Amino acid sequence: MEDDREWMYKGRIVNGMFSNEWGDKVNEFVAFALRHPECVNGGTAIRCPCTLVKCQNKKFLNVETAKVHLYRNGFVPDYYGWIYHGEKQVHQWCSSSVRVSVSETDQMVSDNMNHTTYHRTVCDATGPEFNPDEEPNAEARNFYDMIRAGDKPVYEGNSKHTQLSVAVRMLEIKCRHRSSQAWFDDMSNFIQELLPQDNLMPLDFYSTKKLVRGLGLPIQVIHCCVNNCMIYWGDDSDLNSCKKCGHAQYKQKVRGSGNRLYIRKLKVSYKKMHYFPITPRLQRLYASTATANEIRWHSEHHMEDGKMCHPSDAPAWKHFDGCFPDFSSEVRNVRLGLFADGFQPFGQSGQQYSLWPVVVTSYNLPLDLCMKGEFMFLIVLVPGPTNPKGKIDVFLQPLIAELKSLWGVGVQTYDISKRKNFQMRATLMWTINDFPAYSMMSGWSTAGMLACPHCMEDSDTFRLIKSRKQSWFDNHRKFLPMNHPYQRNTKDFIKNRKVTKQFLGVRSGDEILQDLNNRGLRKVIDVDAEVVNAAISKTCGWNKRSIFWDLPYWREHLLRHNLDFMHIEKNVFDNIFNTVFNIPGKTKDTYKSRDELNKYCRRPQFAQNLVTSKYPDVPFVLNKSQKKDVLEWVKKLRFPDGYASNLGRCVDANKRKMFGMKSHDCHVFMQS
Repeated sequence: MEDDREWMYKGRIVNGMFSNEWGDKVNEFVAFALRHPECVNGGTAIRCPCTLVKCQNKKFLNVETAKVHLYRNGFVPDYYGWIYHGEKQVHQWCSSSVRVSVSETDQMVSDNMNHTTYHRTVCDATGPEFNPDEEPNAEARNFYDMIRAGDKPVYEGNSKHTQLSVAVRMLEIKCRHRSSQAWFDDMSNFIQELLPQDNLMPLDFYSTKKLVRGLGLPIQVIHCCVNNCMIYWGDDSDLNSCKKCGHAQYKQKVRGSGNRLYIRKLKVSYKKMHYFPITPRLQRLYASTATANEIRWHSEHHMEDGKMCHPSDAPAWKHFDGCFPDFSSEVRNVRLGLFADGFQPFGQSGQQYSLWPVVVTSYNLPLDLCMKGEFMFLIVLVPGPTNPKGKIDVFLQPLIAELKSLWGVGVQTYDISKRKNFQMRATLMWTINDFPAYSMMSGWSTAGMLACPHCMEDSDTFRLIKSRKQSWFDNHRKFLPMNHPYQRNTKDFIKNRKVTKQFLGVRSGDEILQDLNNRGLRKVIDVDAEVVNAAISKTCGWNKRSIFWDLPYWREHLLRHNLDFMHIEKNVFDNIFNTVFNIPGKTKDTYKSRDELNKYCRRPQFAQNLVTSKYPDVPFVLNKSQKKDVLEWVKKLRFPDGYASNLGRCVDANKRKMFGMKSHDCHVFMQS
């Protein structure tokens, strides 16, 4: 093999096609690896050195699969010395990040089959050799020291488990089997009797939790008003009752009546919320070699054919970079997205309880990572049992305070990929919600005549005469260019109506903020917010001043709140499907809608027959035999694993309808 291995990172793709020369070099690399049996698993599998997080010289794959990975993803950075594939001598041009002694490499390879998940976690966190160019900050140093300190065999001569791996495995078994603390203590004592006396096995549940506490991340439990008026946090942490409604913070110490009186020894709050600080979770991304490089992906990738494939390609992202060049110049600064939605943890048939998780993800990562559960951080858990509605801002106060600190000051963070500390800052780019939650986050009401957050007061909504519902029909022609034929069409839209107005454009952040200030809207955390905002909301679409306006950069965003497409797609699918199948109580093709149709439009073919007083059949509604054919076709559908659920189980052949379809099922059905 030649010493110059720059080919690994150059010439893979030439003129849009894979290079034959690069492929020949890959074959030579594979042949080199196969000549070293100590690095081959099962005779045909080698460590895959591609850039995927699950690979990166950690996972064994058969030769052909490893080649495909290399063609798709390329080699992991700085892998000039092939230490994981049998190379005994590391050349002088090998990067310091991959220099490992020969004996250490041989030992690591020979013991690979005995390595636990814990060992791979430690390797991900610290790399094959931890030799920093700069001393890590105190928090990162404590994390690395704790991992190293726990890497001791559980007893002398055991090479499979360490003290820390045993603790993690025991906790995992407890959670998986939903065992009690008493079971855990008894099992720990029994294992103690089986091991030598000088073992490091944790004695009980308490000592196990204490040992692994450093691996976890901090959680804050904050008391709340039972009516969601306030949280006992910050300047209000010393209050004993709500400053708005006067409700007590703690339950009564004495309970019961007559001779059965019980006295509580501890103060018990009526309601609690959980807050998971975002800062240490972002720092942990830079503490691991598995993610430290990926966090810079947004600045290193390039748009292909001018098509947006990542939020960093969007005009909103680039506009923000232009407004704050000092922030965008450090590519390791974090861009966040926030989304929230409610669900019932006890199911539809259980107790009615609305729990609202608030989740944050980093858009610095590639698309295949930023949408994975491992990189979606639960930040706030808003307690029930009722929907917080517009008062969700009360529970977002700790997050907003932390985001303001991360924007203005930042926090010193150790980047293991660069082996240096840097001042990490972060910004919230936008929120993503369904339509009802959009109102909760933005403060613009999504109900009534002014429900459209795009048109705002420029909406052309009208109320139907008979059903008394709002209709946005024929509101879209104002978005067309001037003199478009549709604007003069008086037949296919609302009859005898021409459109001459043009959309005034989306308001800027400064214009919206000025409007909020002029109207005098309050934040929901203000004492007089409920009374003041209720009076103002009768004259406009605003119902509060969102807490997100406290962020100093929020007004500069082009896009502050996004609508969740999957929720909207499911609603559209349900309405179309129920109308086409003529589901009673759910179809939109009703007598009232038929009667109103010709009052606004020219649709004589759908009008009522004055002789028989009946309405004619419409071509978009299926008859019984057609419904049967569609449902039988759906029952026979088969999809690849993981592509969609079994839609056949959603078919009710007797009632000729479908039920229980999730958002993704509706998406698959509409796109197929």
